[in-house]
Amino acid sequence: MGSQQIKTRQKFQRKIATRTSRKHEPQHDKDNLFYPSVHDEAKALLSTIGRPEPSAFHPDPFQLYALENILLQDVLVSAPTGSGKTWIALEATRDFLSRGLRTWYATPLKALSNAKLIEFGLELGSDKVGILTGDRKENYDAPVIVGTTEILRNQLYDSMETGKDVEVDLVILDEAHYLGDPDRGVVWEEVLIYLPPRVRILLLSATISNADEIAKWLENIRKSPCKVVLSVERTVPLNALFLMPSGELTPFLRGRRLFPQVADFAKKQKKQKRRYDNNHHDFNKILSVLRDFDLLPVIIFMKSRSECDKALASLVQSPMMPHEDGFDMEIEAYLEKNPELQSQKQIQRLLMCRVGVHHAGHLPSWRLLVEQMMLAGKLEAIFSTSTVAAGVNFPARTVVILNTDRFDGRSFVDMTATEFHQMTGRAGRRGKDKAGFIVMPPGKFFDVSLAHDLLLSSPEPLRSRIAINFSMVLNLLLSHDPAGVIKLLELSFLAHTLNQTRVKKIKAKILEEFSKHLNLLQELDYIDENGSPTSDGKWAAKLRLDHPLLIAELIRCGEFSKLDPISLAAMISPFVVDKEREIHISRELWADTRHLWKKFRGMIQRLKPLVNFMIERGFDFPTISFWPCAATFLWASQAPWDDLTENLSADEGDIAMMLLRTADHLRQLAGLEDEQPQLSETARRAISFIMRPPII
Repeated sequence: MGSQQIKTRQKFQRKIATRTSRKHEPQHDKDNLFYPSVHDEAKALLSTIGRPEPSAFHPDPFQLYALENILLQDVLVSAPTGSGKTWIALEATRDFLSRGLRTWYATPLKALSNAKLIEFGLELGSDKVGILTGDRKENYDAPVIVGTTEILRNQLYDSMETGKDVEVDLVILDEAHYLGDPDRGVVWEEVLIYLPPRVRILLLSATISNADEIAKWLENIRKSPCKVVLSVERTVPLNALFLMPSGELTPFLRGRRLFPQVADFAKKQKKQKRRYDNNHHDFNKILSVLRDFDLLPVIIFMKSRSECDKALASLVQSPMMPHEDGFDMEIEAYLEKNPELQSQKQIQRLLMCRVGVHHAGHLPSWRLLVEQMMLAGKLEAIFSTSTVAAGVNFPARTVVILNTDRFDGRSFVDMTATEFHQMTGRAGRRGKDKAGFIVMPPGKFFDVSLAHDLLLSSPEPLRSRIAINFSMVLNLLLSHDPAGVIKLLELSFLAHTLNQTRVKKIKAKILEEFSKHLNLLQELDYIDENGSPTSDGKWAAKLRLDHPLLIAELIRCGEFSKLDPISLAAMISPFVVDKEREIHISRELWADTRHLWKKFRGMIQRLKPLVNFMIERGFDFPTISFWPCAATFLWASQAPWDDLTENLSADEGDIAMMLLRTADHLRQLAGLEDEQPQLSETARRAISFIMRPPII
């Protein structure tokens, strides 16, 4: 063990010693109004708690049926979370592999791709599995590739341009409900439209209520059958409980109606014309109830990152000491491998309370630690935003739902049935639980009647998110004439779902949007009068970014040509931040990057003619902030991570994501080695300055 590791260990042990000397003291309610108890009719539900007897694995009929059909045709599987959809994917991949065929496993998240790389590598052999994401490109000639859906879409663009058939025989689209995602659904729809009919498709999801409609669309555009495989039975049954203000756990339902006590509570809410006014949940009380009745571990879903962090800060120490099961040693070992987390403010709370926080504001390495400790059974609870519901794989025995509304980026709106089912799907662990539980405490933003409706409703039907953008138009025109692009876009799921009268209207709308983008590209000389990309249009098509025209224009006018690698990274970073957010930089950081401000302002001035041009033609223009520029310059200049976070009012996770996306954009520039060799080399060097711990 090196001297630095010894110092780290000694520091760690001193911190633990100061904490573990305190004995756990149970909290008492001053007003004696809160008594953890169970209603008689809830006792039957709680009697199902326990671990099932170990038994040999036997696939369910729906799993065998799906596997049998994927050898013959496309298959769409809709089955509850934890029912074994990955087994279908793995066995199908194994079968295709045995016949010398290639598989692409597409996921919506880099973290999920990383997890599948490990899982499939263990099952099939690591030499047979590779990965392709924005920041990982390993063993990419392997017969089995896992990666993000955007990378697969880009490969299909390349295949259409070159006229070479895409080298894949089976495409598995995991979390297929992303087809309806407002921001990324268009990518999933593009993949399904562009894939050649000879390539078999396996779609997997827990929440598709209109599976037959999607299958018919696929049959229509691919001219080949698509079998729908449905399973509505949860492998682990789900029970819903309501936590009364008194501390009593009652059933939430009796049959399909609200349990009488819960119904009475809801009536009082309605009569008072306001919801239960307690918005400050006592999480120590909630956890004590769950602990008393063996309902841990639990995922508690929160509205925001700050609420997650505040909830953790409010907890008292867990009855179980950190040293009792070697928990402290496991954390210590992880911190030695990830020293950037030594200053993480929640380490002590994690150790002493046995509770972690999981949201996008934390570093990837911290979120991974929380995930690993939850999977290992070391944690009692996790406070989380919807990130856990969106595909991170660690179910718990119980989930707690505190709110029935959500923030949609502009205002608070009612939660959808799909979102509700995504969250509750995490309750109950296959092989570890006989039953899963939803616990719903009252609160200011919890509508009992709405929760009742969401619990009994099917997920909302998936709807098309097809949208025209400049990157799409440039890439499709490399392989199609304008009329061909129109025909391709008319194969959208949107056109399929509308009646004939409205189909004409939507086709007219698609034509209008395509023409609007085409005309602007022609005016800017990226597309010629015949609809073919010019020399500039061909390399601009390689910029598969959110704002390819802005960056292409800066390349054309030479704005990036004289920049060193660090300055190039800094100037690219403002284009990767999607959402306008007020981030403050310190005076020290401002002083260190004042020289960059002049370059930044000069870059904005260069873009003004294009901005005005686009606005006049009805296009939106993103807000471009200086803070990513300053932050990236500091980081690429090899400043310590703590210096970066101390000089910005942004969450660590947001800074890390901004830097990772900056590296993704730089990779796009690095791909221009034939057209822009000097810029390509500078971008390649810039990536090396960014990609270092803790963002990787």
